[in-house]
Order: sequence, then structure tokens, then C-alpha cells
Amino acid sequence: MNPAADAPVPPDSTLADTVLERLVAVYAPAADPVRAEGAAAYMKHVAPFLGIPTPERRALSRTVLAGTGRPVEADCTAIALRCWRLPEREYQYFAADYLRRYAGRCTSGFLPVLHHLVTTVPWWDTVDVLAAHVAGPLVAADPALAREMDRWIDDPSLWAARTALLHQLRYREATDTDRLFGYCLRRADHPDFFVRKAIGWALREYAKTDPAAVRDFVAGAGNRLSPLSAREALKNL
Repeated sequence: MNPAADAPVPPDSTLADTVLERLVAVYAPAADPVRAEGAAAYMKHVAPFLGIPTPERRALSRTVLAGTGRPVEADCTAIALRCWRLPEREYQYFAADYLRRYAGRCTSGFLPVLHHLVTTVPWWDTVDVLAAHVAGPLVAADPALAREMDRWIDDPSLWAARTALLHQLRYREATDTDRLFGYCLRRADHPDFFVRKAIGWALREYAKTDPAAVRDFVAGAGNRLSPLSAREALKNL
């Protein structure tokens, strides 16, 4: 399957035109081939890198965005999709940071775009930001979207499932525990490390709010949870 053939089409956006022109003009000269090689190896060669360290990249991003103003949803969509078309990973980091900053400008209509982002060139470095800081706020703003998370948890893509598991990471007392615990059990037998790790992480984060509930859940789940998931869930208890 060719992911590009199924990708959403970026809408017209003057803001995206400006941002992408600036972005490439500012990021490309900062490339460091030696750092790029090391970063690509660390990330299992999911994508090529420019080799820009995170603090420098974020400083460059501020230059890119200076004076650009607040986007509407179409701008967010266009910027994200166009960044995802660029090969180097730093452009996708820029888009993930941008969406994190402006998640509140997006509505439920952004969810299909988000699904594309978490399932295209997927790895934890982009997926986790999008799960906690974009999917989470979208569902919090429109609780009906929780039903979409109910579909994502069973998605063939492990990264969509990971997003569903992690979207409540920042909810604290507002966590829907029936969904949290239910999702953990539904994917407890998933063979992939990143899903099992996400189960443990989601539980460990909620344990900061209600440690007794997490202890009871892990105890009740018994051998249904993988040792990795259970160990991660109880790590700080």
C-alpha cells in the first residue's frame, strides 16, 4: 500500500505557504550530517534527519513563526500534512509541536488528519506528542470523540492503538477509568513492545491520581497483563 496515495490533501492555506517557505529556509542550513546519522540510527532509521538538536530546533522554530499569528483549523491541517510530506524528521517534529500549541484551534473534524499523522512514518517520537497533546485535548473538548478512540484501540495500526491508550495521559481526575482499564485489557495480549509499554505508562500516569485504583486493577488483571505492562504500571508505587 502506498500511504501517500491515501493521504488527506492539504487544504489551501496562505499561512501554511508562509510557514513552509520559512521552515525549509531556516532549518535546511542548520543541518549537521554527523548528528543526522546518529539521530537516524537512534530512531531505528524511521526517517532521515537533518541533525538539528532539539533546543536549537525550537529556537529556529520561533524564528519561523515570528509574526505569523494564530491559525485556523485549515492552517493546522495544511502545515501538518505538508510537513509530513517532507522527508527529514525535524519537519515532522515542527508540525507536532505546532499542533500541540494550537490543538485548541482544531475541532472533531481534525481527527482523520490526526489518524493519518500517527499511522504515517510512525514512531514513538511523534506519536506520543500527538496522543497526549492533540488527541487528548480534542476528546476532552468533544467527549463524543471518545467513541472514535474506542475504534482506534482496535485499529490494525499499533500506533493508533497506542494513541488511544495514551490520549488520557494528562486528564488526571477527569480520566475515564472504565475506558482506561478497558483499553488496557483489550490490548493486554498485544505482542508489540510499544503497545505493552503504553499500557504500563497509561496506568502509571493515572496512578499519580489514584494509586489504589491502579494497584487493584493490576492485581485483578493478574496474568492478563504482560509482565512489562504490570511492571511499568506499578513502577512508582
